[in-house]
Amino acid sequence: MSLLFTDFASWQAHCASTGEPLYQPVLAYEIEQKGRSEEEIWAGLQRAYDVMRDAVHTGLTQNMTSRSGMVNNGAKKIAASPVTVLSPEFKKLVTRALGAKEVNSCMGRVVAAPTAGASGILPGVLVTLQDLHKLEDRAILEGLLVAAGIALIIEQNASLAGAVGGCQAETGSAAAMGSGAIVYCLGGSVEETFAAVAITIQCMLGLVCDPVAGLVEVPCVVRNASAAAIAFSSAQIAIAGVDPVIPVDQCVAALGEVGQSMETRYKETALGGLANTTRGREIEKMVLVQDVQILPDELDQ
Repeated sequence: MSLLFTDFASWQAHCASTGEPLYQPVLAYEIEQKGRSEEEIWAGLQRAYDVMRDAVHTGLTQNMTSRSGMVNNGAKKIAASPVTVLSPEFKKLVTRALGAKEVNSCMGRVVAAPTAGASGILPGVLVTLQDLHKLEDRAILEGLLVAAGIALIIEQNASLAGAVGGCQAETGSAAAMGSGAIVYCLGGSVEETFAAVAITIQCMLGLVCDPVAGLVEVPCVVRNASAAAIAFSSAQIAIAGVDPVIPVDQCVAALGEVGQSMETRYKETALGGLANTTRGREIEKMVLVQDVQILPDELDQ
């Protein structure tokens, strides 16, 4: 946050010297940047969280079939599966994150957190966190501010865009935002909150952005679910006091370094990875043909 700090060390030092909770300087930043009152900022956060919850609900109750056909009610299929390898809580996390992202792929209303391609992760994480621990909305909104602060620092020192840093910059950043929010909301220390961010980045480092047919559907939807799971596991590791060893600011620097060195074909161009498989190219041709509008003969003369 440019008004106060540009790295996690400065954020931590600020809170240590002022006694403010982690969300407070982010709130001050929002107030000054947007020129709005504190009440208006809280109201805006509430609206954003309401949209997140609505996306989770929509993804699990309405028809989520994308125009390409690659997204086809995956969240509801997981929820209804008679065979499960997950605990009920873990299964809910996966279905919620996947469902909210399916809403995005089906042109529904989502919150870009930090991007539309990663829009299922924070909804899945925060709704599940609130459900598990019976938290009030106010606690979740404070967690959203902490998540926003995490994203602002990553944006300044690395990237939040798949076209710049690969999927590690999108789903990786969203997972880091989620894990930090979890630890904060559960009363973790500043050190534990930032350790969660560091561990998450370590787990997501190097992930390429290779959308099949150039659509934010495959593998983006399932990566939202797996990133939500990584957010939870990283938060658990951090809040237990496990040392990430590499400081969070150095993890962010590594995220930026890896993104800069990543080949262009792995950065949202649909030129490499899964997009360049035989089946990926077949789907690309079908999607392109499907989207072409053929003009009537009389207009073509």
